[in-house]
Amino acid sequence: MSQEATVYVVDDDPAVRDSVSALVNSAGLRAQTFPSAEAFLADYKPEQPGCLVTDLRMLGMSGLDLLETLAKSESPLPAILISAYADVPVAVRAIEKGAVTVLEKPCRNDQLVQAIHKALERNAVQRTEQDIKARLATLTPEEYEVMQRMVAGKLNKVIASELLISLRTVETRRHNAMEKMKAESLAELVAFVLKVHPELCPTPIVESGITDDEKNAN
Repeated sequence: MSQEATVYVVDDDPAVRDSVSALVNSAGLRAQTFPSAEAFLADYKPEQPGCLVTDLRMLGMSGLDLLETLAKSESPLPAILISAYADVPVAVRAIEKGAVTVLEKPCRNDQLVQAIHKALERNAVQRTEQDIKARLATLTPEEYEVMQRMVAGKLNKVIASELLISLRTVETRRHNAMEKMKAESLAELVAFVLKVHPELCPTPIVESGITDDEKNAN
């Protein structure tokens, strides 16, 4: 990630906030604390990578309500819910709304640090997928249909025949698609598309060792 990830600690107990923040810092991570879900939402910037550590029961909006609010946003934040009162139904709802795990309070330090790292990894994957989808959205319909056939392993001359266009036009659209997707090779393009549309990439293409030149020979 280009930006430093932030671990957001939301709890109405200042002692808990300080304790979790100190633990996060000791793990080499950046922490930012909030006394309520409302305070967090007022300050939260979805473009900032990170994860959330929140209590279930708080004054005002509960931790579960906070997860439900974040789940409706375009950039849901992976969360760790901590509670002395979480039963199975609550835990299930929390997981459905984006929680990586639900930890029983008091939890062990190593448990919490492990959960935080898992949440940050999930957030990194989510952001990578969002970035790839944003790149795909910049392709014109004509470039997209050429790209689809490229990742399916079709030769340029086959693509030209299927789309009833010239070989030069295929090459131009291929070049534009590669540039917009920021892919240095066909293998990298396939890797990008696999993350968001695996159905477009047949297994033999993914597993083969065929080079770009061989794959796109006219």
